[in-house]
Amino acid sequence: MLDFSKKLYLLDGGMGTTLQQSGLEPGASPDLLSLTDPDLITSIHRNYIEAGSDVVYANTFGANRFKLEGCGYRLEEVIDSAVKAARAACDGQTLVALDVGPLGELLEPMGTLAFEEAYDAFAQVMKQGEASGADLIVIETMTDLYEVKAAVLAAKENTDLPVLVSMTFEESGRTFTGTSIECMAAALEGLGVDAVGINCSLGPVEILPLAEKLCSLTSLPVFIKPNAGLPDPRTGAYDIGPEEFARAMEQYLKLGISMAGGCCGTTPEYIRKMKELFASGKSAQNGETEKPIDPAELTAESEPAKLAGSAEQSVICSATRAVTIDHVTVIGERINPTGKKRLKQALIDQDYDYVLSQAIEQVDAGAQILDVNVGVPDIDDVKVLPMVVKQIQAITDLPLQIDSSNPAAIEAALRVYNGKAIVNSVNGEEKVLETILPIVKKYGAAVVGLTLDEKGIPAKAEERFAIARRILDKAVSMGIPEKDVFIDCLTLTASAQQAEVTETLKAMRMVKEQLGLHTVLGVSNISFGLPCRPLINRTFLALAMENGLDLPIINPNDEDMMGTIFAFEMLHNRDKNAEAFIERYGDAAMGSMSRSGAVSQPAAETGKEIDLFYALEKGMKTETIHAVEALLEKVDEMTVVNDYLIPALDQVGQGFEKGTIFLPQMMQAATAAQGGFELIKDRLAASGRSNVSKGRVAIATVKGDIHDIGKNIVKVIMENYGFDIIDLGRDVPVEKVVETVIENEIKLVGLSALMTTTLKSMEETIAAVRKAAPDCRFIVGGAVLTPDYAEKIGADYYCKDAMKSVEAAREVFGI
Repeated sequence: MLDFSKKLYLLDGGMGTTLQQSGLEPGASPDLLSLTDPDLITSIHRNYIEAGSDVVYANTFGANRFKLEGCGYRLEEVIDSAVKAARAACDGQTLVALDVGPLGELLEPMGTLAFEEAYDAFAQVMKQGEASGADLIVIETMTDLYEVKAAVLAAKENTDLPVLVSMTFEESGRTFTGTSIECMAAALEGLGVDAVGINCSLGPVEILPLAEKLCSLTSLPVFIKPNAGLPDPRTGAYDIGPEEFARAMEQYLKLGISMAGGCCGTTPEYIRKMKELFASGKSAQNGETEKPIDPAELTAESEPAKLAGSAEQSVICSATRAVTIDHVTVIGERINPTGKKRLKQALIDQDYDYVLSQAIEQVDAGAQILDVNVGVPDIDDVKVLPMVVKQIQAITDLPLQIDSSNPAAIEAALRVYNGKAIVNSVNGEEKVLETILPIVKKYGAAVVGLTLDEKGIPAKAEERFAIARRILDKAVSMGIPEKDVFIDCLTLTASAQQAEVTETLKAMRMVKEQLGLHTVLGVSNISFGLPCRPLINRTFLALAMENGLDLPIINPNDEDMMGTIFAFEMLHNRDKNAEAFIERYGDAAMGSMSRSGAVSQPAAETGKEIDLFYALEKGMKTETIHAVEALLEKVDEMTVVNDYLIPALDQVGQGFEKGTIFLPQMMQAATAAQGGFELIKDRLAASGRSNVSKGRVAIATVKGDIHDIGKNIVKVIMENYGFDIIDLGRDVPVEKVVETVIENEIKLVGLSALMTTTLKSMEETIAAVRKAAPDCRFIVGGAVLTPDYAEKIGADYYCKDAMKSVEAAREVFGI
């Protein structure tokens, strides 16, 4: 089995592109070849092993219930044949990995596939992989952290095999869906995978800085499988040869990686050159011979050190936003029904729009983490808490703190949470620790420990400190890192326990200085029952921060409290050059604690009309519909569309292109807009007027290609700009596209392809449609396309993303 402390492992190279070179027909499933031509698959594995691979990936990348639907074979027999074909090539030393790729479906909230259904699909794959004799599981080429989590849980809960995960990044350092390297590292290390890596999309030169960052962010073994550069769409050939690839890969040894191989475009020759060059010790810079680098002799001790201390920082994350606890970090308290009658009633009435408005309000006010508590009597929190977590995740990318005393509700929420959360909380009672800490460990969360036990809250700081130490020791014994244990020394109201205020501060300083742990406090409890509560709260907050408070749980809409934090950070030189303070308060009037442009209360609080742009940008569908209804009382339908809905979508699209928002938020905004468009269409239809279609567009994934996620995203976005979309699906014959264009008088066709082998189908489709309908225009997209190749095959527009498709359609239809 894998032993990263003694050996650097060479992985194999590309399977799909190698099969294409061996004559795999466009559109044919490579996974079925393990059944129809097992000798071919075994020979490819054998070639990699002879070249030096220590681990080969079974031919199972696309073997899941979605991609194999209608293939005529059972999933179990496809996986079994693939693992056995790989095993037949092994010499007794080489390990066989079950290769698990994406399902090919978008998970909620971007798509319609439920997290639980994704888990079930992956579990079917994992069980069979182990039963067929795989030595380990590699989950690879992933772009969605939520899908990764479903796959990891399926692997760990249904097998005893080691689990390795690699995601595929763009040069921006984010995946297609916006996941950052920081988020991947924090979430996957928490989930307990055995190694993390980067593969596909980019070549070895482009991945190197991303790999360097990954190595600095995790203590896990790291593995890298780059593409052989970029493919030439005309020939399908990749632009980096074996020797150049190997020299580029030599740079990764300096990072201390544990495994290296190749992805698309690489062959056994690439692996052979890597092994030769590593052993020869030739410098990648000048070719001079140095002491040979034998991968088999590289040990943990000989690896270069990772960036000092960086992997030990506490990081909480969603799928797209990581929060490092290296400064005072605000946890928003508003989604907690304690003392909040309106929120309590909303939870009872299942008025989740109000709950979401509280989340958005806190995001705009500057919260960095949101506390989520649904603790209302007579509510089934095991059902409601994960539901609320899912809905909040759909409209904001802030990390969450799961706040409950019910272990079952905590687990249900953590299971569907996308990222690394905080659990609030445990205490010093042995029964509580034994029940909740295993859940925290399983899902890789951080945990808040309250300094109380079965005897209650101790009066003295030393006693609270003793409980904190006990919680820490128990957490560490269960495998939870010290950095992920946060201590709440408990705020007691000064109106009843005035003497204990200084004990709280003293206990917090002791925890900070002697245990080195982060600290949490629910600050506003201090003033309960006293007059002038804001004055007491902000004064106590300042004292608490001076004594080591890292994570105040407060109402971020209280500008006095937020101002105290910003001033504290600036005065302690954490806010370098006072940049954050000036940004927030630079335009404020002298002496005023209210910042210019302070966030207004949501419509649910004030009764005021919510702004359509705001509602749509935040992905709030119900509020968007309400805003459209309000506008329709003042202006006509087309004015709402042209002056409000479309410009609001444009604003979101600009944020997407600038990289300030990511695909999940853009898709949620599109869904919100859809509610507004549907309302307008219904009103037009009821009055006998025409709909608001801007033009009819046919879209398809070309013949031989079954990848349609990109096409589906384009469909959603374009529909919400008012275009009538005819979706022909995937693997669409040329004849069907031609027939659709003629029958529906289509002026614009969108074509998608992901594989170089199907680009010929795209070219043939364009030629055939042009012959039948010379005035038809074409937009094309896909990972393997380039602007030059799009022009070569006769396309009118190359669209790298959905927003570019909208721009092209507007031009075609003169909008």
